[in-house]
Amino acid sequence: MNTKRKIICFSDFDGTIFMQDTGHILFNTFGCGNDRREILDQQIHSGERSFKDVSEEMWGSLDVPFDDGFEVMKGALEIDPDFQTFHQFCLDNSIPFNVISAGLKPVLRRVLDHFLGEEASSNIEIVANDATISSDGSQWKPVWLHDTELGHDKAQSINDYRAGAKLESDDGTIPMIVFIGDGVSDLPAAREADVLFARRGLRLEEYCIENKLAYIPFDTFADIQVEVTKIAKVDDEKTHGKGLPSNFNPRANMWRRMSSKTNVPMIAAMTPREERMSLWPDMFTELTTMKENTLVAPAA
Repeated sequence: MNTKRKIICFSDFDGTIFMQDTGHILFNTFGCGNDRREILDQQIHSGERSFKDVSEEMWGSLDVPFDDGFEVMKGALEIDPDFQTFHQFCLDNSIPFNVISAGLKPVLRRVLDHFLGEEASSNIEIVANDATISSDGSQWKPVWLHDTELGHDKAQSINDYRAGAKLESDDGTIPMIVFIGDGVSDLPAAREADVLFARRGLRLEEYCIENKLAYIPFDTFADIQVEVTKIAKVDDEKTHGKGLPSNFNPRANMWRRMSSKTNVPMIAAMTPREERMSLWPDMFTELTTMKENTLVAPAA
């Protein structure tokens, strides 16, 4: 596509690249079972327990060797029919494609190796929690990526990647972040993306409609390929002063207007207070101090 600005794709895994949830297949077959899992899911939704706490119980309920669990998963999983074509499109256009998930990296990598082949799978970076799994399968323990109630803060992962990509670029250009998801658990990452794709008819799309969050619906990854091609062209035009399309996330677009840390105070002033620490932790104390100093009256 020969775009001037780098495009980076992040995608959820369960329910997005694959129609089913890898963890649910394992829990229902070898662990706590469907009934208990639904109760645990409700505890997350109600706020009674954290995602991390519930997930540790679910994964801890498993008693199956990894290979045996995978045999069941590969027979139960269905990949999006157009994902492999889309992934090749990303490779052909030098668009990094990353899986970002609250699941376990060893499980996700094994699934991708099987469905895509190890060579194609090796081109996909997986940003997820790690795990220790005993050889007899009697102990499955997540190794959390972040020390938070989520275990993996997808928003932090995207912002870390964005900052690193900017530093690696020749001119400090902020890359365009595309996020693809299906559920409300994807929302933290979705809010940090420039462009959001939500699988049609599922909870993430419902949330976007309810909260007037800009998004593009999709049925298969073929839809995403068409839209990314269009968006790349519009984004190139935008850099020449022709304005932003309506499906761009306005808050994420603030990143584009920052060429250095000297611009952070201006952007931070436009950002809700509770988000500032996660976005600019190194600047937050300085900004607070600056504000306090402006409130001190000069000595008589």
